[in-house]
Amino acid sequence: MARTVRGANLLITGAAGGMGRMYAERAVAEGAASVVLWDRAAAALARTADELGQQAKGRTRVRSYVVDVAEPGAIAKAAHKVRRDHGTPDVLINNAGIVRGNAYFWETDSGDDVRPTMLVNALAPMYVAREFLPAMIARGRPARIVNIGSAAGTLANPRMAVYAASKAALNGWSDSLRLELAQAGHRHVTVTTVTPSYIATGMFQGARGPILAPVLEPEYVVERVWRAMLAGRPLLELPASVRLSRSLRAILPTRAFDRVVGDGFGVYRSMERFTGRD
Repeated sequence: MARTVRGANLLITGAAGGMGRMYAERAVAEGAASVVLWDRAAAALARTADELGQQAKGRTRVRSYVVDVAEPGAIAKAAHKVRRDHGTPDVLINNAGIVRGNAYFWETDSGDDVRPTMLVNALAPMYVAREFLPAMIARGRPARIVNIGSAAGTLANPRMAVYAASKAALNGWSDSLRLELAQAGHRHVTVTTVTPSYIATGMFQGARGPILAPVLEPEYVVERVWRAMLAGRPLLELPASVRLSRSLRAILPTRAFDRVVGDGFGVYRSMERFTGRD
């Protein structure tokens, strides 16, 4: 893919605000042909679409669809409309995600916490990608899929068992998909898995960045993700200490890792003051 998304069609989930909106702003600034925004927050999505449309000044078609990605049927219906009205995306950014509560696993609610977290974080990216992958493969031109995972999916952490499970599932599926595409000879479609630590978007309000892993600024993350996406980079870990933690996890005995990284670096205490978005 070129150094920008100029002339490309993008679809971004969780695009009403936060980093989803920032990806859309970047696409409009670079002259994308179309930017399709998905989110379940109808009012915020409408405002974002209107403001981006003004920013685009007719150079980029900005369209929004109210979609709850926790509902597979809603994904299928919205995907049909996108294919009909805009064609197949050249770039798909699976950005939508949720985190619920600050509780131990046995204190969580299976209906209000477990199920929606797994649906939005783990299953929705699979359903969304499945809707567009066949056409991405068939047309033979460069395409990108970006899956926003989490460092929590590579490193266990108290008080976020369900979130960690959902992101571990996403990380595993995303990298497996990358390998399958390459093995099947579809190298024009690349998959980038992003595993950041905490980001200052409000989603993890109150969480404390461990030693060597400060809370990341969203602008920095968007810039790094964008560059990785354009380059077709397989994995982006932010900050670099995420890679260090994975390496130590492979080397150290479990109890030693708990003491050195979990307790010593403060990883296992990072969610104690978590409040999240209001």
